[in-house]
Amino acid sequence: MQETKLPGKMAFPNNTVLRAIFLLVLVSVAHAGGKAKESSSAPAEGGGGSCDGGTCDITKMGATAGGKTDCTKAVQEAWTSACGGTGKQKIMIPKGDFLVGPLNFTGPCKGDVTIQLDGNLLATTDLSQYKANWIEILRVDNLVITGKGKLDGQGPAVWGKNSCAKKYDCKILPNSLVLDFVNNGEVSGITLLNSKFFHMNVFQCKDMVIKDVTVTAPGDSPNTDGIHMGDSSGVTISNTVIGVGDDCISIGPGTTKVNITGVTCGPGHGISIGSLGRYKDEKDVTDITVKDCTLKKSTNGLRIKAYEDAKSVLTASKIHYENIKMEDAANPIIIDMKYCPNKICTASGDSKVTVKDVSFKNVTGTSSTPEAVSLLCSDKIPCSGVTMDNVKVEYSGKNNKTMAVCNNAKGSSTGCLKELACL
Repeated sequence: MQETKLPGKMAFPNNTVLRAIFLLVLVSVAHAGGKAKESSSAPAEGGGGSCDGGTCDITKMGATAGGKTDCTKAVQEAWTSACGGTGKQKIMIPKGDFLVGPLNFTGPCKGDVTIQLDGNLLATTDLSQYKANWIEILRVDNLVITGKGKLDGQGPAVWGKNSCAKKYDCKILPNSLVLDFVNNGEVSGITLLNSKFFHMNVFQCKDMVIKDVTVTAPGDSPNTDGIHMGDSSGVTISNTVIGVGDDCISIGPGTTKVNITGVTCGPGHGISIGSLGRYKDEKDVTDITVKDCTLKKSTNGLRIKAYEDAKSVLTASKIHYENIKMEDAANPIIIDMKYCPNKICTASGDSKVTVKDVSFKNVTGTSSTPEAVSLLCSDKIPCSGVTMDNVKVEYSGKNNKTMAVCNNAKGSSTGCLKELACL
């Protein structure tokens, strides 16, 4: 998770800092038991019961519905029992609202755990309870999170404490669902609602499936990225609806073999690769496919962004976009190699990021900005191998005309609107 997507975007700490954060989370949960408090209610007593036939029902372990009583202990105990059991294990979160504080689900587990989310987990709004994230799942293989319930970050209560638009070294609010070092995992059917910061972060995971998920927050909510991933491989996102206050999907450094299909994005900042080059030792991004997606009134469409004064030498390559529909999206196609949030960069810095072999096929619809295509590549390392095939996005306004801006980009255009055939 190398990137914090601010309204003026910045970047997450590097992997060393992240691993330190993971250790802090583990220690804090071990000592604090994942406690959360609400001023209006007292914590529920943990039931301490065992799972029945491999099914751990949190209400049988002391959780009380209603959204007022702290159920952290019961949910944490359910995880401990399920993770310690062999074979197929299930954590049942039945219908109802359950208030919980920080949860740490750490493996490896003895068996395969499914979290059946039929009810809603509500995150405590007491920020003093958090050391890092809300729900963090670490080193668990074959994990399944499924159901029709919600993970409600209750972000509106704390968004006013987000100062990241004003200063770069801001305090990061808790992400809702963080998957670290999870292999062969699945998240399906659930809704992630009003996160305090990112809704879902996927870090150093392999072979993850995210499908039929809904992610929702107001378009002006700060840093509420839908799904962010970094240093991961084999991630598939399908049939998912995302409307948030930042990137719908963001693909950070070190990510490979990603397939995104059937995603609807909007409101939000689009489907982004990057930012790239903010920190030293970032790894390449390659083999990214985005198909059959719709972007509705998003502030960007398909975006690749890298710092002009990048500190890493890395490459973004083998990126393919196909059958994408724009519905009044701003900046529908944009490669920005001069990305510089909050004016923290040296504008004359030497670019070290290479962007090559990027294809746009059957990208159609309308743009809310006259520039339907913006290829703003570096004069020091131009973009190469960029192809546009049947790109037909027209400006929907009346006060200007459709246009393309292509700087330092090498490639070809076929069957595009004549105004967009700038390669």
